[in-house]
Amino acid sequence: MYVLQRYLLSITNSINRQESWISDKRKKQGEMASAATSPTEDDELTLPRASINKIIKEILPHVRVANESRELILNCCTEFIHLVSSEANEICNQQQKKTINAEHILQALEKLGFGDYSVEAEAVLRDCKAVAAKRRRQSTRLENLGIPEEELLRQQQELFAKAREEQAVAEQQQWQQLQAVAKMASILQSDSEQEDYS
Repeated sequence: MYVLQRYLLSITNSINRQESWISDKRKKQGEMASAATSPTEDDELTLPRASINKIIKEILPHVRVANESRELILNCCTEFIHLVSSEANEICNQQQKKTINAEHILQALEKLGFGDYSVEAEAVLRDCKAVAAKRRRQSTRLENLGIPEEELLRQQQELFAKAREEQAVAEQQQWQQLQAVAKMASILQSDSEQEDYS
């Protein structure tokens, strides 16, 4: 619990240091059209509570965290994302780019004083790129088989037909077995009735 409190305190202090800086930036960029609409927009843009709860459970599996603390963590995480994304957007605009990329995020982390997060962010970026490359390779495997799509469709239809045929044979055998059992039961019943009359 102490580690979580220290972590929250460090995030809160970092956010407080940047709070006036952020409000100046937002006013300058025209993001705050009016003070009345800004809080409702911020309330709508939060991380999913289930995700935050899962992260808390993973980091502190044996500690119970109060709902107020969970809400504080959620607000801190949301504000951190807003802070980094605003700075990355400004860096992107300064470079006259239209898309924020990973390099802009890393530069924003450095500029905001969160440089120690850069190493972890770069590791996550490498992992994401590896997963994306793996997905691309898997999606092109079918194309690289060298078998035309029509042939693959024909093979699939043959497999479906074979499966239907096997299912029909199995059902026929099951029906015949049920008929044999019913016949045996009627024979046994008629034999027992004849014995009763004898």
